[in-house]
Amino acid sequence: MTESGNPPQPAAPRPDWIARWQRVARRIRVPLGFLTAALYVFVLWQRAPLPAAVAWSLALVVPGLWLRGYAAGYVKKNRELTVTGPYAHTRNPLYLGSMLIAAGFAVALLSWPVALVLALGFGVIYVPVIASEERFLRATFPGFDDYCRRVPRLIPRLTPARNQETGSAAGAFSLSLYVRHREYNAGIGAALLYSLLLLRPALAALVHGPR
Repeated sequence: MTESGNPPQPAAPRPDWIARWQRVARRIRVPLGFLTAALYVFVLWQRAPLPAAVAWSLALVVPGLWLRGYAAGYVKKNRELTVTGPYAHTRNPLYLGSMLIAAGFAVALLSWPVALVLALGFGVIYVPVIASEERFLRATFPGFDDYCRRVPRLIPRLTPARNQETGSAAGAFSLSLYVRHREYNAGIGAALLYSLLLLRPALAALVHGPR
């Protein structure tokens, strides 16, 4: 009882700010990606990239594209807990692939502002999105906690973790899943950006004329 004689009222639940931001992050990550691409093109137009930097960027972009494509052929979103293929090394191969691609294009441009925007974007958007997805997977699939104990969240383990049910870590890549997830769009986008990187000097000469 309180001093007024009334029974104590239960405290109002604290708002789940993390959950709210996770919902916001899911909604804005695609538009933010387009804005980041626009910034990239703007900076690219200001100065021509170094050919050596563009070449070195392939060491990050190509593995990133491969990892995203490889993971897309395994994951069955919201239907089952995927633990084979690249998911036997890291719980988030799609996001890891995206980070490699973004880092590669930052190297190609050698721009600290672009690199900073990309790093902040991944920190602000993908960290809460990953947390949100893990919350869903934990509530949906009973084996998720065991999977987390065996497989790291992002940085991949060198040897694959074996599936506790089948004893295998291999699984089978599905081309139909790859197509269904439209992962080929990542390759198309990368090809377009590389076209801009390579054609930028010719486009600048066409617009500004010979100097």
